[in-house]
Amino acid sequence: MSKISRLPDTVANKISAGEVVQRPASVVKELLENAIDAGASRITIMIKDAGKELIRIIDNGSGMSRQDALLSVERFATSKISGVEDLDTLMSLGFRGEALASISSVSHFELKTRQEDALLACKFRYEGGVLVEESEIAAEEGTSISVRNLFYNVPARRKFLKSNATEFRHIFEAVRAHSLAYADIEWRMFSDDEELFHFRSPDIYERLDYYYGSGFSEGLIPITEENDYLSIHGFIGKPGMMKRQKFDQLFYVNRRIIQNRMLSQALQQAYGELLEERQAPFALLFLGIEPSRIDVNVHPAKLEVKFEDERNVRNMFYPVIKRSVQLHDFSPDASFAPPTVRQGGGALNDAETLYRKLQYNELSGRTGTTEDLYGGFRENSLPSSSRQGATAQSRQGEMFPVREPYEGWGNGPVAVQSEDFPPTMLQSRFHDDEGAAEPEIAEPKIWQLHNKYIICQIKNGMMIIDQHVAHERVLYERALDVMNQNVPNSQQLLFPQKVELRQWEYEVFEDIRDDLYRLGFNLRDFGSRTVMIEGIPQDVRSGTEVTILQDMIAGYQENASKLKLEKRDNLAKSYSCRNAIMAGQKLGLEEMRSLIDNLFATRVPYSCPHGRPVIVKLMLDQLDRMFGRT
Repeated sequence: MSKISRLPDTVANKISAGEVVQRPASVVKELLENAIDAGASRITIMIKDAGKELIRIIDNGSGMSRQDALLSVERFATSKISGVEDLDTLMSLGFRGEALASISSVSHFELKTRQEDALLACKFRYEGGVLVEESEIAAEEGTSISVRNLFYNVPARRKFLKSNATEFRHIFEAVRAHSLAYADIEWRMFSDDEELFHFRSPDIYERLDYYYGSGFSEGLIPITEENDYLSIHGFIGKPGMMKRQKFDQLFYVNRRIIQNRMLSQALQQAYGELLEERQAPFALLFLGIEPSRIDVNVHPAKLEVKFEDERNVRNMFYPVIKRSVQLHDFSPDASFAPPTVRQGGGALNDAETLYRKLQYNELSGRTGTTEDLYGGFRENSLPSSSRQGATAQSRQGEMFPVREPYEGWGNGPVAVQSEDFPPTMLQSRFHDDEGAAEPEIAEPKIWQLHNKYIICQIKNGMMIIDQHVAHERVLYERALDVMNQNVPNSQQLLFPQKVELRQWEYEVFEDIRDDLYRLGFNLRDFGSRTVMIEGIPQDVRSGTEVTILQDMIAGYQENASKLKLEKRDNLAKSYSCRNAIMAGQKLGLEEMRSLIDNLFATRVPYSCPHGRPVIVKLMLDQLDRMFGRT
């Protein structure tokens, strides 16, 4: 007697369901893909008990005939492809013909469908994959699928489902991913008979603000790039919007939501030092590529794709993101977000809170420079050629040296320096030449707050600079340039300093000795594990030579154990952090001006080498809102 037998379809479908239907969100994803492929312009999602009791997807797509409806619940039955060669031209989301068979085998499954020219709709009801009822009913054109009591006949799988909040979050993510990709479709969602949203217009910004918070879309950077091989469009977030999770990175290939480590890593690397450790940038990016150049048949869930030439895709993707990141002003505005409430009022349940109460900094969404300090031009208002010239000029320190009064300063308050009192904001002073009061045009001032922050008046508000991380950015870029270009940067000490290193310190010192020399440290051995400091970089403060060297070695070792940094980058970070102006250090007016000049001459003035923000802007309209003026 043969030991091998063919499994019954009901058993095979249950086994297949283990890959296709992992949780309620898997059901939602598969049914939404079918609705989109059917050409629906309106989709409604209804959820009860986080999908455990009911999942219902209603669409107004093309519907199915009786014969097609019966076949749709059979394994490997699909209208999307007819031969293997069709995979090279596949543009539909579904194609494997497994989803409905798998879903119906582990639930109480009901399908209602009507084509445009049919008088009545067909209704089919399945229990555990077995057809138990067929009838005709009155219904609108399209298809409605109801999935009740998911995993009722697979108790082990049902037992391992997570809490309602967790399962709802996964469902919400699936709906969000598709509603953002298909803004041309009207979307509506209910949870436990309560409407969560109803997107009637194709406005992608409305949807982004709903999912991520009011005003979120204003802080996004638009991306658009296209060539013969690949097209990229969508949005990326500014550093102030970064979080420590990656479920807010949405990548699509030919409008199919995917997961791809290469794209995620390239995105992370494009931001570079703008990110703090373990931060993840927001992304909503759509890639278009010839279907023959990708393989979507990698896994039953269809979330993975393989590129024919992954290196080529990365080499096109990375520079586009990098260039977009570098061209924008990343200084965050202070935000004062009102509490988030559900449409129609009422408190949010735990699952919705995970999405509706995400708090992001509101960013200005404009590309500005310190020209705004003196009421000058905004780069966005210039043609690209003029903008490049203006940026190049600013990099040569031409921004802060401007001292001529400019009428664009307006009649705002003026900061007055005083030897006897701390700097404070006073009302504009007036003079009366012929009986008429005229505002006195005064140059905006710069002052220090608590010996920690530098505050400047700008055209539409104020700019607050963290003096320590600002100086860190300046020293970091200067150190990299000095080491890479081998520029002389050492000044000899009148009295050389001797430092004795511990064994591990000396081993690190030996590893970085050559780059320390390039940086400007003139060092020579002076016995066992003893080093004589005879010259130092020009930025090192007198009297700190020994401390700076030891702190640099410690910082370099700490970075090497935690982060994967190139050697010179690590050394530059350690040097800048240990040698920068500290919080609590009093600065003179010219010192503050010089620091700001040098900051805005750097390549990335908006974040320190470790990703922390350098600048925060507080705009007048925000102050107006705080004081109830709007």
